[in-house]
Amino acid sequence: MLESLYKRKKTSRFDVLFYIVMGIFVILGLRLFAMQILEGGYYQAKAEGNRLRIVPMTAARGVMYDRNGQILVGSRPAYTISIMPNGKPLDDDELAKLATLLHKKPEEIQKKVEDHKHGYEPIRIANDISMDVVTSIEEHRHELPGVSIDVEPLRYYPYETMASQLFGYVGEVSEDELAEIKEQDPNTTVGAGSILGRAGLEKLYDSVLRGVDGGKQLEVDASGRPVAEVDRKHTVPGSNIHLTIDVNIQKAAEEAVKKELDQLRSSGATGAAVVALDPNTGAVLAMVSAPEFNPNWFAKGITSTQWNQLNNDKRHPFENKVIAGEYPPGSPFKIVTGTAALDLKKVTPDEMIFDSGKHWLIDKRNAEGEALGWLNFNRALAKSDNVYFYEMGNRLGIENIDTYARYFGLGEKTGINLVGEAAGNVASPEYKRKVFDQDWYLGETFDAAIGQSFHLVTPLQMAVLLSQVANGGTRYQPYVVSRVDNPDGTPAEIFGPKNLGVLPVPKNIMDLIREGLRDVTNEGGTAGDLFKGFPINVAGKTGTAENAHGRDHGWFVAYAPYDKPQIVVVALVEQGSFGAGSAGPIVRDVLAAYFNVPVNKKSNDTNSKSNKEAATGANTANGQKPQNTVTSGQPRKD
Repeated sequence: MLESLYKRKKTSRFDVLFYIVMGIFVILGLRLFAMQILEGGYYQAKAEGNRLRIVPMTAARGVMYDRNGQILVGSRPAYTISIMPNGKPLDDDELAKLATLLHKKPEEIQKKVEDHKHGYEPIRIANDISMDVVTSIEEHRHELPGVSIDVEPLRYYPYETMASQLFGYVGEVSEDELAEIKEQDPNTTVGAGSILGRAGLEKLYDSVLRGVDGGKQLEVDASGRPVAEVDRKHTVPGSNIHLTIDVNIQKAAEEAVKKELDQLRSSGATGAAVVALDPNTGAVLAMVSAPEFNPNWFAKGITSTQWNQLNNDKRHPFENKVIAGEYPPGSPFKIVTGTAALDLKKVTPDEMIFDSGKHWLIDKRNAEGEALGWLNFNRALAKSDNVYFYEMGNRLGIENIDTYARYFGLGEKTGINLVGEAAGNVASPEYKRKVFDQDWYLGETFDAAIGQSFHLVTPLQMAVLLSQVANGGTRYQPYVVSRVDNPDGTPAEIFGPKNLGVLPVPKNIMDLIREGLRDVTNEGGTAGDLFKGFPINVAGKTGTAENAHGRDHGWFVAYAPYDKPQIVVVALVEQGSFGAGSAGPIVRDVLAAYFNVPVNKKSNDTNSKSNKEAATGANTANGQKPQNTVTSGQPRKD
């Protein structure tokens, strides 16, 4: 009986053990079933992910061409160094070796690796590597597992700083930007490593220029070293855009600005803006804003030293002064005042007004108190006499000056398809009341009549204004992109002249204005010496605008030929003082390039003479005087 009981207990223990073992096998079997059958696809993909890497391939951005088919902005092949992450920290020896070969600090490379948040996608470490560095890395490949060398298209600006604010620049999408872009558009083609437009036309037309990135699927070993290419998705290049810019006129404007700023920098000039338009269409032929920057720095990966150099420059190299710089118009505004006075019959072309050196109602003078005697309208405009135009302001009143300024498009954006355009301002009692809560005085009307007071314009607005004078009164919207292509090169969109309205002023009045501007560049005019011997008949206007933050700004606006205008050129030199001596030579050189007129040494040597004569002779009729000179306690008002 005892033996029977013992056998029964032994059997029970084996039964329990059997059931436990069976239970374990059942659990393992179910788990194996779940992993292999139910979740097999997931784990297979994860395993493949440990073996395969997707390496993005950047699409070549579209080309920017000038009006004659010359490449202004393109792409070129360049060597790129990347690290294939393997989920482990970067080895110190590998980091030190790579930094030495790339001539970088180890901290820079380490930061890029630490900032990387996209799993196993390659980390771009350096762009545009020289062949010497590529060779050195290839020689040490056994010491650099996971480091790859690829050839990628690099955005290239062949003319370096030329029109940099217009063209803009590009940069690699950041981790945060990519997350934000994908949140806004889950179907976006932007991915890790994508190159985006950051400013100017690069940004404005980024969706057209960028194209579609591709990629290649690589098999890698345990250390992350590529073993074989498994698959590839080809890139789709971006579409091209064609600009209205003429590279030869652009070069001439750039060179003229550089030459003048080099000569004037010691006397305080800080920057310049130049724009050339076709007055019959609104097409922009050239656009210069100085100082500029080199967009190639950004394409290659800008260094902290380069960034600090640009970011701390008080001359604002990123600003496109042609569309965003706002300046008092100075004497070129007398075109508006003269048009209003003639059209409203506040003066006749032949009426003689006596200039005694100051106005008889308010003690506002010409620069040195000089008196030009009896003047009719043509002579007053050619000599840019302040006293005459003070009287025009007195007869017109500020309301009429305001009205005609707006007829010419001042106080509003021109509508050019560029980001950052400023609207400027037209002086008025309403503006003064709104901003300063003060009454308007007659003396301020006098100032407004000669382009001072609260007037502010951009160089582009002045170019549009002068285009209306040149072409007979039609205001065209300026434009800089003439065509956008499809990927196959056929036109996707074509842009042309856009008529914004017609100046409500009779032709005979505009003829009088044009005659006065023609005589500005003839003997006896404020720019007579500057254009002496110039074979093309030019109409223009000098100007010097008061600047509350330093020396006065110099203006020169012109169009040519006088009888059949083909080009308008406007130049503004920041703190350049007298327009005939600072901005005038720039305009003359641009016109010389356009009409293939040789610029000889003799004409260049007259620049400093023009400055002096502008201060003491012809341009004193503008109400201009040498810097820091005061006449009878009255500062000049032009």
